[in-house]
Amino acid sequence: MLLSSIYVFLLCFTNCFFFKVSCSTSEFRLEGDYLLGGLFALHEIDRVTPVFTPETTECFWHSSSKSGYKILQVMRFAVEEINNSTTLLPNVSLGYEIFDHCSNTRNFHSVLSFISKNGSIRPKEKLNNYQPKVIALTGPFGSTRTITVAPLFTMDLIPVVNYGAASYVLSDKLQYPSFVRTIPSNKDLVEMIIHIIQWFGWNWVAFLGSQDDYSSDGLKLFNKYISNTGICLAYQEGLSLNANYSLALKKIDKLNINVIVVFALTQYANKIIKAAIANNIQDKVWIASPAWAMNKQLPREPGIRKIGTIIGVTERLLSLPGFNEFVYNKAKGTTDVNHNDRAESEVQRKSKTYNQDCDYCSLMTAEEIINENPTHSFAVYSAVYTIAHALHKVLQCDTNECPKNTIAKPYMLLEEIKKLNFPLSGRQVKYDDNYDPTISYAVVLWRTDVNPPQFKVVGSYDKLPEINFTINNTRMPWHNNGSVPFSNCSVECKAGYSRQPEGFHSCCFTCKKCPRNSYVNFSRDPYTCLPCAESEWSDEGSTTCKTRSVVYPQFTEIPSIIVMISAACLIILLFAVFCLFVYNYDTPVVKSAGGSMCFLMLISLMLSSISVFFFFGKPTSVFCLLRNGIFAFFFTVCSSCLTVRSFQIICVFKMATQFPKVHSLWVKHNGQWLFIAFSSFIHLISCVIWMTVNPVKPTADSWSFKDQLMLICERGNNITFTIVVFISWFLGFLCLLFSYIGRDLPKNYNEAKSITFSLILYYLTWIAYFTVGLTLKSKYLITLNAVAQISSINGILFGYFIPKSYIIIFQPQKNTPAYFQASIQNYTQTISRS
Repeated sequence: MLLSSIYVFLLCFTNCFFFKVSCSTSEFRLEGDYLLGGLFALHEIDRVTPVFTPETTECFWHSSSKSGYKILQVMRFAVEEINNSTTLLPNVSLGYEIFDHCSNTRNFHSVLSFISKNGSIRPKEKLNNYQPKVIALTGPFGSTRTITVAPLFTMDLIPVVNYGAASYVLSDKLQYPSFVRTIPSNKDLVEMIIHIIQWFGWNWVAFLGSQDDYSSDGLKLFNKYISNTGICLAYQEGLSLNANYSLALKKIDKLNINVIVVFALTQYANKIIKAAIANNIQDKVWIASPAWAMNKQLPREPGIRKIGTIIGVTERLLSLPGFNEFVYNKAKGTTDVNHNDRAESEVQRKSKTYNQDCDYCSLMTAEEIINENPTHSFAVYSAVYTIAHALHKVLQCDTNECPKNTIAKPYMLLEEIKKLNFPLSGRQVKYDDNYDPTISYAVVLWRTDVNPPQFKVVGSYDKLPEINFTINNTRMPWHNNGSVPFSNCSVECKAGYSRQPEGFHSCCFTCKKCPRNSYVNFSRDPYTCLPCAESEWSDEGSTTCKTRSVVYPQFTEIPSIIVMISAACLIILLFAVFCLFVYNYDTPVVKSAGGSMCFLMLISLMLSSISVFFFFGKPTSVFCLLRNGIFAFFFTVCSSCLTVRSFQIICVFKMATQFPKVHSLWVKHNGQWLFIAFSSFIHLISCVIWMTVNPVKPTADSWSFKDQLMLICERGNNITFTIVVFISWFLGFLCLLFSYIGRDLPKNYNEAKSITFSLILYYLTWIAYFTVGLTLKSKYLITLNAVAQISSINGILFGYFIPKSYIIIFQPQKNTPAYFQASIQNYTQTISRS
């Protein structure tokens, strides 16, 4: 067996080297009624070198890619399976022509061969008449290679059913109308990678790619989709084959980035991982894109365990029943040697074709082929079956036969492909409007701690019928003692702390405790302490707001009931005094107290007392106006009466002798009523302005108590409020002044003591109220305001009217003209003696 293997190797090497024809050339061609094109990367270019002469890249000179040979065998297996089927394309045979496609830009001869017709290309021939060499194409592998060659196929609407180009650009049907793929696009792949990063709570990641369309497209999409996820791309670089991989990895290590997304083709990923091992980069998490997620060689690299945990993203792996037997039959040489020899002679005779050579292929054992990277096996398998099912529809075949006279053009397959929906190896194959397949990913963990290394499925991601992503955390033996590695720029803030950005990246921050009456909602905006609503409150460092209790003096509270009963009793007492004075209107006491002016004072006091009842209950605009406006105006009317009463007594006893003309004018023109009317009118105008310019209205006091919302009435405009208070207080001052001047008048006419007592009580009451208002914040301050009003009214009632009522009721002997006359005579004698 060994000698025969050496003999086959020497024979193949001789033919490959001198004649550029492989001993397995028959694997590249198969005749059939309809020909499929296949482009597979059986070799990969490790290092790009400049070209100084026009030439086509001969792939067999470059590094072998055994996974490419495996998927070539999958295509051959699928074609053979279809040709042997009695229900799919019955009595129609599929053939193929396959090329090794290893270069991004210098493998055009195979493409031109596919689109040719009888060895020539006729670009001006009508589309519906043109019949190229192939009915459809599968491949090539890689986005850049596909983007390079796809326009040559799409201009004739030849279906390119691709198994290995994930660039999202290819989903644009305006540019690539005949491009179909059997693997998910980069858009879905990037979303999957972001799901993995978010699942483990990472936000400080690096992105390494290659300088091709696959990686650049992935990087662009990654930057786009992480914009609102809290993930920061701390480092990104597209590496060429000749780049300094060690320098890039050292930069990543210096930035303390522990999660690295390697979104690159296999040859680039090989260099990255090997550089990480060589530079002793340890304990990282590597997220592998599907291009190398199931690579068979890298897990066997010495020292790979030290670099950390490798998580791969790949398509859901499906077995291909019968494929292993197909490979074993091939290895046993069921294709006889004479047939190979005839095939080789035919190839040499017809043309000297490039890139249909594979020097290592015939040396691979069946086990090696079967155990190679299975990532794209089902993609190739479903691509061939997609073409076959579409052709079956175009040819109008049934389960028994296909009509011989039906013509099938490449462009006819496209419309049928969009309608396809068929089962294949346990999966439903169908395409969307962009000719993209359904999404079904698997998350695989590289178990490099066992021998041989294994790929263990630990999670899945499906988009149909709905998005479903899950990872089994118990199956993740992390390199970091079993705990999830940390890869965040900053440690997450505690509850109630907002992030304060530091530097360029949003996930680099310090933490600041949210102040009182604010909160931070991490799901909404972790960078801002949001203010609570006016009806809510919170302590420092809160994550939610609590509802404030709404407080105001209610009618049913004990203090409110006491104050309202007091006001009611006050009104009754004032009315009683009013009735008493009416009954005794012609008596000296009533006359000396002011006569009819007393009735105006008593009515004003009664109306002022009514305002007390508007201090209780939920405040409204009307209540706020009445509680302040009624008292302010009518109490000022009463004050103006007291003032003019004090002044009038002085006029009678002092000004009449000293200023007789002034006194006569005062009496003649009813000066007392003019003064009352004037002062009341001025005060009424100021009250109206106060109530209309920025009117008094209810408001919610949310600053006095953290957990209460106190409903109060605003004072309104401060200037107009000051004017209203000033007029009232100024009248009181004049009243006190006149009372002091008339302190030596006859006893029955001397109002100094009673007025002074009333006004001092008035001033002290309001001074006390405003003082308490500056120090005490409570709903009972409103009740105290009502008490201050009652106290002011009581001061006048008990200081001015009650003593006179007492004389009328209990000392009638003092309520006679004779008694008052005697008092005046005594005053006159006293003045004359002095």
